[in-house]
Amino acid sequence: MRSKDARFDGWFFGAVITTGIYCRPSCPVVPPKVENMRFFPSAAAAQQAGFRACKRCRPDASPGSPEWNERADVVARAMRLIADGVVDRDGVPGLAARLGYSTRQVERQLRAELGAGPLALARAQRAQTARLLIETTTLPMGDVAFAAGFTSIRTFNETVREIFALTPTRLRERGRPADTPGVLSVRLPFRAPLCPGNLFGHLVTTAVPGVEEWRDGAYRRTLRLHHGHGIVTLRPLPDHIGCRLSLTDLRDLSAAISRCRRLLDLDADPVAVDDLLGADPVLGPVVRKEPGRRVPRTVDAYEFAVRAVLGRQVSTTAARTHAARLAVAHGEPISDPAGGLTHLFPGPVALASLDPATLALPGARRAALTELVAALAAGEIDLSVGGDWQRTRAQLAAVRGLGPWTVETIAMRALGDPDAFVPTDPGVRAAARELGLPHTPAALTRRAAAWRPWRAYAVQYLWATGDHPIDHLPPGPHAEERPRLRGPRRPR
Repeated sequence: MRSKDARFDGWFFGAVITTGIYCRPSCPVVPPKVENMRFFPSAAAAQQAGFRACKRCRPDASPGSPEWNERADVVARAMRLIADGVVDRDGVPGLAARLGYSTRQVERQLRAELGAGPLALARAQRAQTARLLIETTTLPMGDVAFAAGFTSIRTFNETVREIFALTPTRLRERGRPADTPGVLSVRLPFRAPLCPGNLFGHLVTTAVPGVEEWRDGAYRRTLRLHHGHGIVTLRPLPDHIGCRLSLTDLRDLSAAISRCRRLLDLDADPVAVDDLLGADPVLGPVVRKEPGRRVPRTVDAYEFAVRAVLGRQVSTTAARTHAARLAVAHGEPISDPAGGLTHLFPGPVALASLDPATLALPGARRAALTELVAALAAGEIDLSVGGDWQRTRAQLAAVRGLGPWTVETIAMRALGDPDAFVPTDPGVRAAARELGLPHTPAALTRRAAAWRPWRAYAVQYLWATGDHPIDHLPPGPHAEERPRLRGPRRPR
């Protein structure tokens, strides 16, 4: 906190007992005396202890802790589910049921590590959602309260005053409402450095026509959410990702933001990743050339699983064509006045009635896709953000026709496992040969043990050795002004 190191925003929070305010580590104010400070592992814990959010650094809006996307234990799974709005929709019993634990056990483990229980953590998220709606829309306060997940206007008012030391009306006076009703503009912070090339390049190169597009220097796609659908526009900027959301139901706001952050891997700790991978004598020069690579993920794990099977052993163009045909035939049509998006990608239930004969795929792949869709529709495979990564791998491997490449690709991009590895991938093997690394799957897996627990990020750097569109920021009207999203590398 003395060095105002932004890399630790979201890892912990510092509170000042003399002012009753809590801040993120990078807060620009003069640091208080050490004896007047208290430290908390979460914003919810600071709020529960009676501290209110700093109006200058806005700690409640800092990047999320990278731990929740690096770990697969109960606490990390619970945090991912809370971010997706499970507590607001199903309560703490619903959260516990998804985790396979009792409510008492979940409460105990969250309090032990984060200093707050699931209700307090969900309350902190509701407060942040309410603040966004208050400051960026002209919705009546009652609509804001229920859209943010509060059950009463009184609770909404009390929470906003307690956490932000301002009434909802005063917060709105400080904000900038959007010009277009139903459209919200949000800044998505990240830890620098961030390399936009592989992130947006991969998403756009593999984009399904009608479901995703690159338009005017931004990646756009449709979202299937709990209460309706939405369209998101994501634009890489020097110090944040610009996020423009159009939602049919504002109750989906916090879940939509969480999914966008997950899609772009914005809660990662790039310095920790690059420090380990950069120490490798072979991979180090590639890391130092363009640090901050993220793992492009997904907003819908079930969609990605289907697309992973469609994309097996075919070109990127062919995979996009197959997926686009499925979207048109089985997806839900939507309206997009601002662009060319036409459909939501169909969910497992919609695809359960799929006639395999209509797919222009080899027989083995048609059978694998049909069996996968049936298992997903029946709930036999858990691809949710709170799922157990190893158990899900076993469930996927039990589907006939799904080999290690498909399982690990789904683990890397749909489940979010940072240590997923695809030694059989043609691009990875080609990069290994070029760099002088072992290129047989078994030998490369042994060599990659030095890259754990960041092997999914190592894959991104291996792909960077080739010259493929997935590794470059797509061209746009201002392609010559591509942002260089980098930051200072201070020693830990």
